Amino acid sequence: MRLRHLLLISCIFIAANISAQNKKKATATPVTETVPRPKLVVGIVIDQMRWDYLYRYYERYGQGGFKRLLNEGFRCENTTINYLPSATAVGHSSIFTGSVPAIHGIAGNDWVDQLTGKAAYCVSDSTVNSVGTASEEGKMSPRNLLASTITDELMLATNFRSKVVGVSLKDRASILPAGHSPTGAFWFDDATGRFITSTYYMQQLPAWVNNFNNANEPEKLTANDWNPLYPIPTYIQSSADNSIWEGKFAGETNTAFPHKIAELYKNRHVTIRSTPFGNTLTLDFAKAAIDAYKLGNNGTTDFLTINCASTDYVGHMFGLNAIETEDTYLRLDKDLAAFFSNLDAKVGKGNYLVFLTADHGATHSVEFAKAHNQPGGYWKQVDYKNKLNQMLEKKFKADNLVLSVIEYAVNFNVPKIEGQKLDYQAIKAVTVDFMKRDPNNLFAADMDKINDAAIPEIVRTKMINGYHYKRSGAVIVIPNAGYLQAGPTGTGHGEWNPDDTHIPLIFMGWNIKPGASYSDLHTTDIAPTVAALLHIQTPNGAIGQPITDLLKN
Repeated sequence: MRLRHLLLISCIFIAANISAQNKKKATATPVTETVPRPKLVVGIVIDQMRWDYLYRYYERYGQGGFKRLLNEGFRCENTTINYLPSATAVGHSSIFTGSVPAIHGIAGNDWVDQLTGKAAYCVSDSTVNSVGTASEEGKMSPRNLLASTITDELMLATNFRSKVVGVSLKDRASILPAGHSPTGAFWFDDATGRFITSTYYMQQLPAWVNNFNNANEPEKLTANDWNPLYPIPTYIQSSADNSIWEGKFAGETNTAFPHKIAELYKNRHVTIRSTPFGNTLTLDFAKAAIDAYKLGNNGTTDFLTINCASTDYVGHMFGLNAIETEDTYLRLDKDLAAFFSNLDAKVGKGNYLVFLTADHGATHSVEFAKAHNQPGGYWKQVDYKNKLNQMLEKKFKADNLVLSVIEYAVNFNVPKIEGQKLDYQAIKAVTVDFMKRDPNNLFAADMDKINDAAIPEIVRTKMINGYHYKRSGAVIVIPNAGYLQAGPTGTGHGEWNPDDTHIPLIFMGWNIKPGASYSDLHTTDIAPTVAALLHIQTPNGAIGQPITDLLKN
């Protein structure tokens, strides 16, 4: 009996000891599971890139840039802008908020405060100071953006452990995508030839930015002037060099290659923005940011937003059909290939998620359209302002009732109208009638009565989505197709037509399989799709939906 008792006690002791050891192990090394996310998200917005540029120059692209995106990525071939105007600040805000101007508040690059009549710039902020320059170019912040961005939501989801950085030559295209709480946002100052920021983000430039600036890359990039990559006769997708619809650099007698920009840039008579080398500079700065902040190697998901803006400046100067435009995209293709290779080396292929899109497209130059019997013409904002003021003064015995006409919207002098107790509804009504009767216009509407207007639903929806009561002109006009706010050279944008609103959208990298969707998709679907891929909340003003074709694939 005694032996049995000893054996029983021994068994109980051993079992208890094993249980205690197992409990200790469980306490010391808990089993943890992480949400599957890429190490880095890179949002690339190519300024003024029409969707058809993916295929117009396809045969000339190398394998590592646009073709890599098209072949390895998921293509959303029918992505359109679902608001007006189709402009830079609006585009970047809508891409990263998943929302529209009616909600996020960025109603244009510039707007008129409808309650005070004061002009405003989308990212101007008098409460902050410039960092890196003595000029006013740094007095910028995202405070005018009234909704969160997908970059904000990533910060919130990781308790601000992620690093978020915005990069562009343009202040608005760096600031708005990076959101309200980024690690940093940087843009280019033409006067100094340096990247700068504002005290909204930091009190002084980081050492890595100073080092980059001190290397004087802009002067090096422009030192050998701008010559075409290939022999001129090989640019068969472009018009003859030196066409009448192309612009000129300062001091040039014609628009043809070569462009002697070295001395012009050194003396600040030309900006690097209007050359393809501005894109090279931007992507090189982005590479430096990846190294400095160890983006993609911080133990959580980071986010880098990049805007390649030189495509927009070149387009505005030379138009859609210039050899300069084709050359800019061929050079950008090489720059993207080098950038993706850098990501492969620094973050690892398959570890990062890239999406590439555009803030807007562009319309053919008016003179190009005329030369080829295409519809088009000039839509001169100042002329309409003057004509409206003359007409309204005759009817209401008060001058300067229209402050401005911006992005096809009429801004009234509301304080004056109210102060003189004029009939605002009657003023808007006769303005709508005047603009509708103009042979260059299709439609015009008082936005307070838009649902009563006989306007096709797709156009009306874009007008409503783009209308912010406090920041948008009360009467919005839809011109005939091809009618631009631009001059005789270069191009413009801002309209509802596919030229301006059909944009590229490709996802590539982490968890993305090659494929394509031809579903009806919108700019506002991008942020919700990224949110779904990252398993984080959509931005708080988002109206878009995740792209289910991509997620199923």
